[in-house]
Amino acid sequence: MDNLKRNIEFLYEIGSLRYVPRSWRQFLNKDFANVSEHIFRVMWISSIIAIEEKADLNKVIKMALVHDISESRVPEVHYLSRMYSKQDDESAMTDTFSNTTLESEFIALAKEYEERQTLESKIVKDADNLDVDLELREQCANGNAIKLIDDFAPMRNCVYDKLTTQTAKEMWREIVISNPHDWHLNGKNRGNQGDWKAKT
Repeated sequence: MDNLKRNIEFLYEIGSLRYVPRSWRQFLNKDFANVSEHIFRVMWISSIIAIEEKADLNKVIKMALVHDISESRVPEVHYLSRMYSKQDDESAMTDTFSNTTLESEFIALAKEYEERQTLESKIVKDADNLDVDLELREQCANGNAIKLIDDFAPMRNCVYDKLTTQTAKEMWREIVISNPHDWHLNGKNRGNQGDWKAKT
């Protein structure tokens, strides 16, 4: 393998994404997901939407994996800093994948994602947005002031209008009324089906 060294360097770079915080922390000073965690959930959100929308699941998963990879070299900008900063995500992406086994396929996927012309690219962008709303709900459920949802509601409602797939819009409507703890409270557990269940 001629590019073995570059492939290993790439894997270390991808590993470093777990140390890159998302820009939300500047405003909220809370333990928000790092970039690696964000990419992971976006991949799963994208997968659900892709199946519902009958899109190319394989392509969607790969595009979700690559959608924020450039943040190992170009920090994420939030809604405020975007007004003042210019970033060269394309060069960062090119340099990240340069001379790796993945170079041609994943640079093409990153470009397709940024252009937002295909169903798959729109699905991944929808998932990218939904992950923010999931995390806002989690922060509130874990003890942060409920005002956090109220403060960000105007911006998040604006994002809803930018969602392109019907599945993402349905998911958003469910997310804003959801309880992040339902998955374990309502799922099979010791309290409802195990040894803690009240005897009748």
